[in-house]
Amino acid sequence: MAQIQPASPVHDVVVIGSGAGGGTAVHTLTRLGVNVLLLEAGGPLNPARDFKEHMMPWHVPHRGAGEDGRYYFGGMKYGFFEAPNGYWEIPGEPYTVAPGNKFDWFRSRILGGRTNHYGRISLRFADYDFKPYSTDGLGVDWPITYQDLAPWYDKAESFIGVHGTRDGIPSAPDGIFLPPPAFRVHETLIQRAGAKLGLPVVAARKAMLTKAHNGRAACHYCGHCGRGCLTASAYSSSQVQIFPALKTGRLKIVHHAMVRELIRGGEGRVTAVSYVDKTTRQEKRVRCRAVVLAASACESARILLNSNGLANSSGVVGRNLTDTVGLTVRGHVPALEALPRYDTDGIRGSHVYVPWWLYDRKNSFPRGYHIELGGTGFAAPQVGSFHGVAASRQGFGKDLKKHIRNDYGTTVSCTGRGEMIPNEKSYCEIDPSVTDEWGIPVLRFHFAWSEHEIRQSQHMRATFTSLLETLGAKSITSTNITTGGEVIHEVGTIRMGNDPRTSALNAFSQAHDVKNLFVADAGSFASNPDKNPTLTIIALAWRMSEYLAGEMRKGNV
Repeated sequence: MAQIQPASPVHDVVVIGSGAGGGTAVHTLTRLGVNVLLLEAGGPLNPARDFKEHMMPWHVPHRGAGEDGRYYFGGMKYGFFEAPNGYWEIPGEPYTVAPGNKFDWFRSRILGGRTNHYGRISLRFADYDFKPYSTDGLGVDWPITYQDLAPWYDKAESFIGVHGTRDGIPSAPDGIFLPPPAFRVHETLIQRAGAKLGLPVVAARKAMLTKAHNGRAACHYCGHCGRGCLTASAYSSSQVQIFPALKTGRLKIVHHAMVRELIRGGEGRVTAVSYVDKTTRQEKRVRCRAVVLAASACESARILLNSNGLANSSGVVGRNLTDTVGLTVRGHVPALEALPRYDTDGIRGSHVYVPWWLYDRKNSFPRGYHIELGGTGFAAPQVGSFHGVAASRQGFGKDLKKHIRNDYGTTVSCTGRGEMIPNEKSYCEIDPSVTDEWGIPVLRFHFAWSEHEIRQSQHMRATFTSLLETLGAKSITSTNITTGGEVIHEVGTIRMGNDPRTSALNAFSQAHDVKNLFVADAGSFASNPDKNPTLTIIALAWRMSEYLAGEMRKGNV
């Protein structure tokens, strides 16, 4: 007699990806009583093993040399010492770029994704950011307003913990803030110079705790924050949302699950997810009532495009790809030379920033940017912090040490983060001939800055140079506009909207075409304002998850 094979279980929700969006979905859904299966393309995270926040090069025989990694801003590269957050290039998992184009795609392959290492800058979008087309006739309006999302911004900030000050600046809506860390010497000087130019230099807003919050300890300025945070004082979805969700008993995680496609049933809904188990190379399927895509804007678009164009009757999946506009100007500030030694401890990066200050006037380019301010040696130390100072002078011994002590901490930088407007030349599609090692077709990227972004970068360079000159800086240098993807803020590939003919998702990030398919990453964005996207990803994912749970209770999903 043939043995009857038991049917595989039907999971309430399958979430694909564990970054800010996936972590928020897992956290919210499990708290609302929903059983969730999380598929993660990377491995599990063990902070005690994987975070090297207190390790220095001399702690390991190879000093970190020869480790895989690609150079990033300031000569830093993601390699041995950084959190195992991902890579620019992954062996066996290529992507292609169309001839004549440039695009860099950073992908994470670990529980928590990019949230294990990112800068934690947490900015609300302004009310006008949700209505860009109505403001200047470019792009499209969002199907929601600031008022629609504000309650979930409140929830996000209250839960993850964001420090800052209430400044009453329309371009930077105030939130629910923890106290900010004190300004350091170079930041106070920058604030004074900014005041002379009409630049509002205010406290930075970051998801890093300055006091104990929701069972997590305050940051005690202990190490290299870009490598992870053992105390979870810096937000990561892995530690703050996914690990607690596991304790509910409603979450199961499958690691090393490379999703191939979503399987659509006879009623037009997703009935299963097909993935490759990277450890066994076997293809498996899991059944579900609903699925949440949170693999990142481009990876989620790839999954849909590889699913016979699922949820793409509008043709917008993969289109409207944008990244943040970036440019940096640096200068040596003699006033900071040979300062008395003092405590420069603080959070990773700067304690100050400049929100967009020209929001109420017509400029030479549309939209705007904010300024992230840095000072070499004044942030939590990173590998290579001394490299620029030590390598700039030959010699050894007493004279070299004197040079390092005199010049360390005298470089100030201004980095712009600006809005890119979607254009027809920037999108991703399936490469017709290239697959990854799992046999899954890969993405091919097309990317181009328009004149809007070029003029914006020119304005950045002029403004930053003026600020540094006012600060008394010498030897001022500037980078060029960043390569697409380099800032790692790609959004918009599965955008939301009211019209199914021009958008893939509705106002709750639910697919117009497939009612049990939702998106929780930045693919849902209708535009890419100058604010870093993570806080909005969390707010949108939280709102979406509450809506999904409600629809499941009603029997609509």
